[in-house]
Parts: sequence; structure tokens; C-alpha cells
Amino acid sequence: MEKMNVLFIMSDQHQGKASGCYGHDFVQTPNIDYLATSGTRFTNSYTDSAICVPARAAVATGRYVHQTQYWDNGHPYEGRVKAWHHMLRENGSSATSIGKLHFRNETDNTGFEEQVIPMHVVEGKGDARSCIKRPMTPPMTQSKTMTDIGAGQTSYQKYDNDIATRACEWLRAKAEDPNTDPFCAFVSFVCPHPPYKAPAEFYDLYSKIEMPEPKLRNPDVEYHPWIKLGQSQRNFDDFVTEDSLPVLMRSYYGSISYLDRNIGRVVTALEETGLRDSTIIIYTSDHGENLGTRRLWQKSNMYEEASFIPMILSGPGVPEGKVSDTPVTLVDIAPTILDSQGLLEVSKSHGLPGSSLLNLAQTKNDANRIAFTEYHAAAADRSAFMIRKGKYKYIHYVSYEPELFDLEADPDELNSLHSDPNHCTTLEQLEADLRSICDPESVDEQAYISQCAKVQAAGGRDAVMARGKYQGTPTPGQDAEFLT
Repeated sequence: MEKMNVLFIMSDQHQGKASGCYGHDFVQTPNIDYLATSGTRFTNSYTDSAICVPARAAVATGRYVHQTQYWDNGHPYEGRVKAWHHMLRENGSSATSIGKLHFRNETDNTGFEEQVIPMHVVEGKGDARSCIKRPMTPPMTQSKTMTDIGAGQTSYQKYDNDIATRACEWLRAKAEDPNTDPFCAFVSFVCPHPPYKAPAEFYDLYSKIEMPEPKLRNPDVEYHPWIKLGQSQRNFDDFVTEDSLPVLMRSYYGSISYLDRNIGRVVTALEETGLRDSTIIIYTSDHGENLGTRRLWQKSNMYEEASFIPMILSGPGVPEGKVSDTPVTLVDIAPTILDSQGLLEVSKSHGLPGSSLLNLAQTKNDANRIAFTEYHAAAADRSAFMIRKGKYKYIHYVSYEPELFDLEADPDELNSLHSDPNHCTTLEQLEADLRSICDPESVDEQAYISQCAKVQAAGGRDAVMARGKYQGTPTPGQDAEFLT
């Protein structure tokens, strides 16, 4: 195929359901909706791991987490496994990143021609505390994330504004150079990642809207044991009150609308430079947000709120206004970008498990394509895996009972069918699908051994615990804030 420019836009922690084009009742996302109208929107799109660093390593490498062993936020990508950025460079193309990468550091050879205002993990090491397992860490006793909320400014908002400005400048510079080869720009925003604050003008969009009650918050709900452990470890809900709950939700939705404005700025710059008709635009997020559902906040599980993400493709040759039900994940990004540069065979020769979204957008829905997700990170003592195939979602927890949901009949995942004798065959088939991808027990053990080594290298359990938990990755030039 003819080479095309690529504008790959990614956000952080954007729940898949929380956009107008995905059917949300009130969230305002006109620019994201425009991309969906002008292109193809995937309705069954998932992260490959519902936490930042592993998800971003999956984006970079086009490989599953267990294949690369970037297990958690303490095992950041450092270029050891070849990324699509390397593959472009090796084949005469290039890629530039603008904004958050969450890799190990800026000096590693990660394949980018340039990193513009990059954000990387804390101190080039990441979060060793999240690697402490068996026994787990005690619950949090304080959380600035859950108490400094509402209308107001944050460093993440300023950083996102700078990212959008630099991206617009970069695109204009490309347009002014008639000898420029097809480009690939990876523009990566932080919002709507917490803190749960939004600029006043965006918070006010939702200030008069009565927030819906998050589902499954009743104290009488019997949560899955793996989830109960996650609730006790990432006990954000302990800091939530009846008054703060709607404030948290309005702040999150306001941050999404702020993100949407910045996306609009970048897309407008692309159009004003005359590059829109020769550019493929990809929009997605690294994972979702629980937003109080099941008394959970942030990410770190396989339910739709945390694992379902937006995935939109727009540009030349992409069907307009199409809605595709074919399951896709973040590992499909790498083949898509390589395909846009006429390098799909490179993806195949490296054995990447994903497929080009450009091809998937052109074909009929394939509901039986498998979307695979895994989680080995914070608040989980054992690994969890997910298979989405057809109308079913199968969640395999190592050393715990599984869960099985019929997402057509039960889109809110209220009733697990794992013990229903009528679904024994389905359960067996989906477990077989999982085991055709990996051995979950073996992978769980590999992750645990690697995490123990990480904690030991950081000084041991006591030293890591004594330092405390940092309150989000700082923006470039800032220091991390730790709370014990």
C-alpha cells in the first residue's frame, strides 16, 4: 500500500464508555466523536493490561505482557524488546514521540528519532512497592489522589496543554518541509488520569448534572475474592464520602472534556496544514477507569470499566462512520502503524500477535476473534487473565475461581455464569483458548519471581515500604511525592 502519515493519539485512563460516540449519556467529547464519525470505531476494544507501564510496553512492542515480561509499573520498557519505533527506523522510516511514554528513561535506545517533553517512570526505576506480594502491603492510610479533588489546576493539565502546543508546532514544521517523508507522530496525553481535578470551565460542564450512582456499591454485594483483595489494597474508596463521590465523577468527566479539547487542537492543526487527507489518525487509551464501580477506583482488573478502551481509526481509505464489533487490543497498534508505512510484512516476520486495524476496518465483523488481556501488577497477589470471544468474557484468576459473563445479556457484568452447568462447555472452551496463548500458572510464577527480585534490588520489603507510595508519576522537571 502507499505510505501514509500517522498521527497516533493516546490518552491515559479514558474509560471506553465515557465518550459521546460510545453512547455515554452526557459526557461532552465533540472532537473524539468527530474522529469516530469520519472513520471506524471499534466497540470491543481492550487494553492488554489494565495499568500504565505494561499497557504502554504492549503498545510499543506489539507483544503480550507475558512475552516481554514488562509485568507492572516497576518493570518499565527500556528497548530490550524491539518496538515498532525500531522497526520503522530499520526500514527507512521514523517516529517521534510527544508527551508521556512511561518508559525507563530518555537515554535508552527505544527507537524514536526524537522524544519531545517525555514523561518516564519515577527515577528510571518505577514502582517497586507494587511488586510486593505474598504477603501484600497494608492498606493506604492517606491518599491525596482522593481528597484533593474538584475544580482546579494540576501539573498534568499544564503538561497536556504543552503536549498539544508542541504537537501543533511539530505538525506545522512538517507541513512546511516539502521534502519530508511520511511521518509518524505519537502524541500521548496524561488526562484524564487522576488527580480527580478538572479546569473550572470543564468541571462546570457537569456541575449541574446529577451524577449516576456507580453500580455494585451496596455493602451487601458479594465481591469476587480477587477483587476484595484489590479493594483492600487499593483502598481509594475508604476516602470517599457521600459528598465527594459526585465531585470525583464530575472531575473525571471534566478531565475527559479537557482531553477532548486538546485532541481537537492537534487534529485542527493537522487539517490547517493540509495534511489531513494523507494521514491516518489512531485514537486510543492505555486502560480505563473504574470510577467507583464495585467500590473500585482507577484500573487494575478485567471488568469493562477498567479494561475496555476507546479505539478509533480515521483517515484515507478508512470506512467512514463504520462501527466494528471485531475484538481488538493495543497489540494491534504496532501492525497498524507498520502497515501505514508499507511494512506489514515486517510485522509478520517478527511474529507479532496483532493485526492491522486498517485491514480489520475493511472486513466484516469477526466476533470470534480473541481479545486477550492479563494483569500481574499492583494489588493482585496472583495473576489474572481475560479472554473476550463472541458474546462471552472469561476471566481466569490463578488460584481463584473464574468468572464468566455473557456481555450481550449482561453488559454490566452483574451475574457470573462460571458455576452454571449450562455453560460448562463454554467455560472449558474459553479456558482452552487461554491456554493456547499461555500457561497462566507458569506465567504467574515468572511474574512473581521477577517482582521479588525487583523488591530486593530496591533494598527489600521494609525499605520499600518505609519510603511510601508516590502520588502519581511527576511531569518532567518535578519530583515525586511519597506518602507513607
